[in-house]
Amino acid sequence: MNTLRVTGGRVLRPDGSVTESDVTVDRETGTILAVGEETAGGEPSESAAETLDATGSLVIPGLVNAHTHAAMTLLRGYADDKPLDAWLREDIWPAEAELTDDDIEAGAALGALEMIRSGTTAFADMYFAMDRVADVVDRAGLRARLGHGVVTIGKDAADARADIEESLAVARDLDGAADGRVRTAFMPHSLTTVGEEYLREGVAEAREAGVPVHLHANETTDEVDPIVDERGERPIAYAADLDALGPEDFFAHGVHLDDAEIECLAEAGTAIVHCPASNMKLASGMAPVQRLRDAGVTVALGTDGAASNNDLDVFDEMRDAAMIGKLAADDAAAVPAEAVVEMATAAGADALNLPGGRIEPGAAADLAVVGLDAPHLTPLHDPVSHLAYAARGSDVRHTVCDGEVLMRDREVLTLDADAVRERAATAAADLVDRVGE
Repeated sequence: MNTLRVTGGRVLRPDGSVTESDVTVDRETGTILAVGEETAGGEPSESAAETLDATGSLVIPGLVNAHTHAAMTLLRGYADDKPLDAWLREDIWPAEAELTDDDIEAGAALGALEMIRSGTTAFADMYFAMDRVADVVDRAGLRARLGHGVVTIGKDAADARADIEESLAVARDLDGAADGRVRTAFMPHSLTTVGEEYLREGVAEAREAGVPVHLHANETTDEVDPIVDERGERPIAYAADLDALGPEDFFAHGVHLDDAEIECLAEAGTAIVHCPASNMKLASGMAPVQRLRDAGVTVALGTDGAASNNDLDVFDEMRDAAMIGKLAADDAAAVPAEAVVEMATAAGADALNLPGGRIEPGAAADLAVVGLDAPHLTPLHDPVSHLAYAARGSDVRHTVCDGEVLMRDREVLTLDADAVRERAATAAADLVDRVGE
């Protein structure tokens, strides 16, 4: 048996406890064979083909970035300090109009490199040229749920329908790529940037094809008020009317939700992906995370794109989620450390319906090993508290996905880090030049 053993560390278990345990992985199946004495059946071999030293470290499930636009790494720092609508219309959409498929591949590779180095093993990506992004996922060794983002406003009927068809084609054709590590979804940008007839058409075809729906919802009041004014109902009710609300669907942001919408999400089993850093930077508001969790809604974490964050470090997102969650609830006990760690791991995997998120026998072998010897992690009263409030992506020593080591001792093994950074920097500079012409 071809095994990997992560030795000498402490392990974060699904119930939030921490135990001193080795983790043994079957690299052929990409699953966890044993955690300490607990096994998935049979006894793991005494010797492993490969080992990872986790001494002085905490082994956690690989983090899940449940909503991002990976190639927007090329626009990191390009347009800051503006409200969402102006930011999109004046800066981001004009830049995106100049993107080439090569640009998107370069930006996605930079995003993948950043995520591996900060312990993320799975992500959801809504963007363009998704065949190129799937190739990046394959090379990088990550998991992803991918979809072509649809915007129909400002387009004639032919172009709008072509955009819908491309998203549906991506969902059909790329599902199962990268040896099954790529799954797909139909991804209209939002309920206000895609016309109703196109939403109805696309959602119906997605349901027929058996793929989930992912979109931005209730991010700002500008995504709520027009629907209320035109339809006399709030966005989540509109989504339900479109048949876009189901147990495998997941919506980004959910900042401006009322109690009835939260109840509707809970009843439908639709997850919300909370993006606290982006919401703060764009002044979109504070999502009602504690109310969502109290209602039984699955809440995951996402970074959004690097143009509105400005990084893809889910550790930052955990800290931000805990802090802003307390402010939103006016309660220091709201959104506690163990909640945000769950949101970044198990809840993220559940929201995306991807393997991972838990360290237990039989689970997917998606792991991050976090070093605990840095000054900002000393003393160690509570490892879970440190994950939420003190750890950084740069504390990750090793990253494993599907049983394969993607990073060992801070060296990424699946991507040439220098080449990725150089290509992305060149692509970003060329893009900005074209936008300015």
